[in-house]
Amino acid sequence: MGGSSPCASCKLLRRRCAKDCIFAPYFPSEDPHKFAIVHKVFGASNVSKMLQELPIEQRADAVSSLVYEANARVRDPVYGCLGAISYLQNQVSHLQMQLAAAQTEILCIQMQHESTQIDIHQPTNNNLDTISRYLNFSSSTNVIQGPVPLKRESLWI
Repeated sequence: MGGSSPCASCKLLRRRCAKDCIFAPYFPSEDPHKFAIVHKVFGASNVSKMLQELPIEQRADAVSSLVYEANARVRDPVYGCLGAISYLQNQVSHLQMQLAAAQTEILCIQMQHESTQIDIHQPTNNNLDTISRYLNFSSSTNVIQGPVPLKRESLWI
């Protein structure tokens, strides 16, 4: 930054902010907490090395990622972002199971509602189609039969 106030990095590290300071564009003096947390987790030297290895157009995104990861590491020192991601994935799985249960319940209610409307004594193609649809069979391959008679065999003791 040169002549004006030093960047957040140089202010925190108590050094003069050079004209070509690598931190100045990404850690303005108005937001000192941003650099403080990144410095606490990664160290100024490591952040400087990472930024120098990246093309200029990717540095702002890298700083955003570093700030996000540093905040996650402060909240969860062991897992960091991975902990947040795992938590969200578990929440999605739980919600998907709840959705599947709700959809199953809706289907059962629909089947009960439609079964009360079907007159089983007057089988029609429409009734057969409805029953087959819920059983996931096509009506052309299923033959509805009455009860199967059982053979009585005599048992000799």
